[in-house]
Amino acid sequence: MTPARRVVVVVGAGAAGTMAAIFAAAAGAETLLLERTKDGGRKILISGGGRCNVLPLELDEARFISDSSPHTMKRIVRAWPLPEQRRFFEEEVGIPLSEEVDSLKLFPASHKARDVRDGLLALAARRGARLRMESRVTDVEPVDGRWRVDLADADPLFADAVILAAGGLSVPNTGSEGLGLTIARRLGHVMHPTYAALTPITDDAGAFASLSGISLTVTLTARDAERSAAHTGGFLFTHHGYSGPAALNVSHVLVRSRAEGGSRARLTVRWSALGDKEWEALLRPQGARTVIAAVRAELPERLATLLISMGGVDPTRSLAELRREERLRLIEILVRGELPWSGDEGYKKAEVTGGGVSLGEIDSRTMESRRQPGLFLCGEMLDAFGPIGGYNFLWAWATGRAAGTAAGTGTPPAPGQRTL
Repeated sequence: MTPARRVVVVVGAGAAGTMAAIFAAAAGAETLLLERTKDGGRKILISGGGRCNVLPLELDEARFISDSSPHTMKRIVRAWPLPEQRRFFEEEVGIPLSEEVDSLKLFPASHKARDVRDGLLALAARRGARLRMESRVTDVEPVDGRWRVDLADADPLFADAVILAAGGLSVPNTGSEGLGLTIARRLGHVMHPTYAALTPITDDAGAFASLSGISLTVTLTARDAERSAAHTGGFLFTHHGYSGPAALNVSHVLVRSRAEGGSRARLTVRWSALGDKEWEALLRPQGARTVIAAVRAELPERLATLLISMGGVDPTRSLAELRREERLRLIEILVRGELPWSGDEGYKKAEVTGGGVSLGEIDSRTMESRRQPGLFLCGEMLDAFGPIGGYNFLWAWATGRAAGTAAGTGTPPAPGQRTL
């Protein structure tokens, strides 16, 4: 008699869940992918401005943020190297990737996020996974060596393994409601406090509100008593504060300093690539050249005017009239200016969730829970996230693949136990 196939239920048809379903089915398991929305993969669809930054062009492991062991995090990332992931998308999913060298990002050549979402779901189906949309999972529970998956509007399902890939708390209107985090906590896993990460920064005082819509490249540094982060990249003034990769990539320091109620993080900005010596040279007397002429040569005019005003200097004065203390004060603003902030846009605009299930709670090779055999955890609900630029998809792909492969190759159940 042919033994019954292993049954795997994957909860969540996002990036990590769909990848898990692909590899569980490829391993020979009877795989069911459950998704609460009608289509799945909604974060894929909105990523990269609708283009989907599938992967980074280059990988720097040190840019991941986690309160768990960095060695565990690196083992997880290295298990599916970046070149192999790129090959998978181009050869297995059938999506040619285009390099954006300036930003070190990889996009689908079509620049359509829908091609990525649809391509992954189609591959899961080709590999043999069954997809069931608009299926709201309410809980999962170990029962007599197997797993029961409770549904809101249907009878429970039973499986040999469950892969939780239900996402975190970010962008809740895509279907992320923290279900996986709630279940993991209830089942006894050690959790690190969650927080909004890669989220826009707000300034209620509106010190720069008049510059809304202006963008440029800056270096931002956020620092409190416990942690710091710095990033050079695109920066955008908004009606409510600041956005762009530079702001998003340091926002977690601000978010956590406010949530923890300790010392408030300081946010500083270098407004251009120029440092003290370069600005010192540019602000030396040059005939009849004015202060505003010198500064707007490096910065947008409205920003230049505002920064000079903040330094208490008349922008129309000639450089020859600029006193030493005024020049030094202006250079301080241009190189290490204080950027006022009051809060952040929270989970509503956050690209990812920081914190979550400690990486020490899972086997780094398989994503299987150390507390609950047969339960696999992957994607955003784990305690790690990376910067803007495809890092978080890379994490989702890698953890989803590991979970799916391991869940799909376990010891087959006894004959007659399949109930899907």
